[in-house]
Amino acid sequence: MVFKRQNFYIASICGLSLYLNFINFPLHIEELSHWVLIYTLIGAILLLNHFNIILPSGNSLSMDSAIYLACIFLFELNVPLLVLMFSSLASFFIRFELAWWKHLFNFANYTIMIVATFYSFIVTGGVIGNVDITNLFPYMISLTVYFFLNVIIMWLYFFLESDLSITTVFRNLFSKEDIKEAFMSYLCTLVLSLVLTMLIHEKPIFGVFLFVTLAITLSLAFQKVFSMYKIEESRAQKDFLTGLYNHGYFKQTLDELIKRSEHEQPFSIALLDLDDFKRYNDYNGHVQGDELLAFFGSFLSEKVKDLPYIATRYGGEEFGIIMPETVQEKAQVFINKIRKEYNNTQFKGVDILPSGCLSFSAGIAEYEKGTYGASELLARADKALYYAKAEGKNNSQIYREGLEIQKGLQIKEEIEGLEQQLQIFLSKDIYTYQHSKRVFRYAVDMSDQLKLSEEEKRRLILGALIHDIGKLEIPRDIINKKGKLQVHEWEMMKKHVTYGKEILSSTKKYDDLLPLVELHHERYDGNGYPHGLKGDHIPKLARILCIIDSFDAMTTERPYQVTKTFEEAIVELRRCAGQQFDPTFVEPFIEMIQTEHRDKFEKD
Repeated sequence: MVFKRQNFYIASICGLSLYLNFINFPLHIEELSHWVLIYTLIGAILLLNHFNIILPSGNSLSMDSAIYLACIFLFELNVPLLVLMFSSLASFFIRFELAWWKHLFNFANYTIMIVATFYSFIVTGGVIGNVDITNLFPYMISLTVYFFLNVIIMWLYFFLESDLSITTVFRNLFSKEDIKEAFMSYLCTLVLSLVLTMLIHEKPIFGVFLFVTLAITLSLAFQKVFSMYKIEESRAQKDFLTGLYNHGYFKQTLDELIKRSEHEQPFSIALLDLDDFKRYNDYNGHVQGDELLAFFGSFLSEKVKDLPYIATRYGGEEFGIIMPETVQEKAQVFINKIRKEYNNTQFKGVDILPSGCLSFSAGIAEYEKGTYGASELLARADKALYYAKAEGKNNSQIYREGLEIQKGLQIKEEIEGLEQQLQIFLSKDIYTYQHSKRVFRYAVDMSDQLKLSEEEKRRLILGALIHDIGKLEIPRDIINKKGKLQVHEWEMMKKHVTYGKEILSSTKKYDDLLPLVELHHERYDGNGYPHGLKGDHIPKLARILCIIDSFDAMTTERPYQVTKTFEEAIVELRRCAGQQFDPTFVEPFIEMIQTEHRDKFEKD
């Protein structure tokens, strides 16, 4: 059995906590009143763990930290450690469904936090047992240490558990909303711990009783408010006609699933379109058309109610189903099953339809690692749906690379259209225009070298042509600057990938090119931008484009810039394989360059 690095980390944290307990834990409590208070605090912690304060995000604020902090401010270190030990032991027997190592890791985490916070309080001038609210500095520093350690210990665990880069894990765990919520919980815990400290200082047992009563009251009040909020949120997420979730909820859930699926099983989505709905609507009237939509909504809701699937109304007569932990083949079996049941369902007015029965067409796509967000996954499902329609309707199709909607993709017309835009957008920067044309030609040759499918070939060469379109938004003086860019200028230049994404997103026609425009500066080792993606978390075509783009940048003559020969650039590609570039595609690219561009080597 492989001993994973996160297991070694957990063992290290637990070992450190045992050492801290050993050197700081004389089990000597002289006064009986202290034992009574300790048992009272243990009971309070166990009780409060069932009455957390619900935060707006849906997360909860555990109030046990306020009790540990109050013990630190009032007693020697053995008291909070005793309370922690007995409450953790009791929690182990109460929550036996939780894995034993999670109980142990949680105990170790709290131990380290409590010990470090205690000594921080002493070092910053805090006096144990003396409540001085006129000097909040020691209390604030102690609480900062307490939460900082908690964040660092948990963040390191998630980083070691994943194979993502440090920046990506940090960004996933600490969004602006998370930071704001953490700050609010920080203030709440500080206030509650000071309140409890004063209560225990004046009336120990009664003070704990009063605090628990106050905390439970707050918890129940927050639960009530949160419940009302969830009701209103549910109304906002539902489509009023069909009763299904709406388009906004569909996209939100899809984004959340994609984030989680980096470490979990893949999932599939299906887009369903009612066949010949416009004809039915025109013939029977809009009221009857709405009844059919409502009926289909009820039909879908019934079919997914016992499954972990989410049915939504995507828009108009189009519906979506999200199928967690379901591969595309299994998803198609399910879709075909309900499609046949729908065919056999009686509904008034269907006799005017060409098929003489109710029917729908469906496109299915499975999430794969490296998929560029919800837009690419939806584009795949939409193409499969379009193909299902073209195949005569009343059928389902799984998206696969190379699936052609019609014979012969119109790449030539699309290239001409994008070239016209480039001539306008990049008129202020002839170098970028010429660079884009060269990268485009390399991409054509590389797609043949790799024997890409027609669809992949289309995306790669069109993406290569348009990949730097975001430089339209970069100031002219930075674009044309001769010499090295300053730090702030380089930061501005890096934003061209984000600007390019925004420009391209303005028309849904080229949504499938977004990964190449936004991610062609991501590095294989995770040190690229804008997201710090790593390895095969970067879409394949973006990894290929990164090599092509870099090679042309290295070998292009430009004033005030060192230009590499083709031989020197090839050496650089091999040196950076596995770091900046995906080694899988470096050698095929070099082979293509050596074959298709022999004249360059002769000139060099």
